[in-house]
Amino acid sequence: MGSLRFVPYHLLGDIPNVIVDGGPTPSTRLTLSHWPGSPTPHDLLDDLSAQIAFRALDRPELFDGIDAVSNNHFDQDGLVSAFVLLHPDDARARRDRLVDLARAGDFATFVDRDAIRLAFAVAAFADPERSPLDPATFEGTYDEQCGRLYELLLPRLVELVDAPAESRSLWRDEDAHLTESLRAIDRGVITVEEVPSLDLAVLTVPESWSQQITSRFTISRSDAVHPAAINASTQCFRVLLLHGQHSRVELRYETWVMFRSRPVMPRPDLRLLAARLNDIDSATWAADPPGALTPTLRIEAGDTALDPSGVRGQVEQFLTTAAPAWDPYLPRE
Repeated sequence: MGSLRFVPYHLLGDIPNVIVDGGPTPSTRLTLSHWPGSPTPHDLLDDLSAQIAFRALDRPELFDGIDAVSNNHFDQDGLVSAFVLLHPDDARARRDRLVDLARAGDFATFVDRDAIRLAFAVAAFADPERSPLDPATFEGTYDEQCGRLYELLLPRLVELVDAPAESRSLWRDEDAHLTESLRAIDRGVITVEEVPSLDLAVLTVPESWSQQITSRFTISRSDAVHPAAINASTQCFRVLLLHGQHSRVELRYETWVMFRSRPVMPRPDLRLLAARLNDIDSATWAADPPGALTPTLRIEAGDTALDPSGVRGQVEQFLTTAAPAWDPYLPRE
C-alpha cells in the first residue's frame, strides 16, 4: 500500500482515488463506505465506514494505482475513515478510540464517554457559529468548505483523540445536556418502554422539558432529550418520543446504511402515517421520505388534539402493517 494524499472531492478530476464514507466519482477505483448501494467490496462491509477502512488496511493490493483519498461530505465517520488510510500506523494504535468516535458521530452511541464528547467537538469545529477555526474556512461552496475542514482537522485528529479534555470548551455544554438526559432516564423522569416486535422504543418526556441545541453528525438541531441519551437507553431503531406538541417518530441512522452487526427491520414510509394522522387530528403532521438520513414524523403546525396514548396507538398500528419502503442494499445511481 503506497502513500496516499488527501484531495478535496471537487478537485479530484481524473486522479485515481479511493472514496471513504461517501459516493464515488468517475475516477474512483475503490469505495469504502457503508452508504446505501455503495460498491464497497462485500467482504469489507461493516457497520461504519471507519471499520471498513480498517478492514481494507489488510488488503493493500486494493490500493494499487490509487493516489488520493477523498469524501464528498464532512463528518466524524468520514474524518476517521480518511485518517485510517492516510496514517495507518497512528490509526492502528488508536483503533478502538477512533471507531468509537465514528460510532458516536454517526449513530449517537458510544462505548467510552470521551468518544461522544469528541464527536461534539468535531461538530463544533464544523459549525461556523462555534468553530475556533479561521472564519475563512467557511467561505465559498460547501465542497470548498468540506475540503478545508478535512485539510485542517486531519492533522489535529491524533491530538484530539489523545487529549479529549483539551477540547472541553467545544463539548462542555452539549455534554451537560447529555448528562441531564441520562440522569432523567435513569431516575424515571423520562420513561422508556420497548415494543420489540416493532423494534420501537417509546419515550415519555415531561412537557416542561424545553428544547436545547444538540448535534447529529455535524448538524445542529434542537432536542429536549439528547439523542445520544435516547440511543443509550434502547437498542430499538425506531423511536417514538411523546412530548406534547413536540412528539415525533424518528427512524435511526442505522436503518439507512448497510448495517451488518444485527438484522434491521426495513424502514416504512412515515408520510403515510402523517396522512393518516392528518385525517383524524387538528394538527398538521408531516414526515420525511424514507431515503432521508433519519426520517422523522412530527407536528408541522397547529396543536394536536390526540393524547399520548392516542398517538402511540396510531404509531403502533401503522408499524404493525407498514410495507418496507427502503432497502440500503439496492444499487443506487
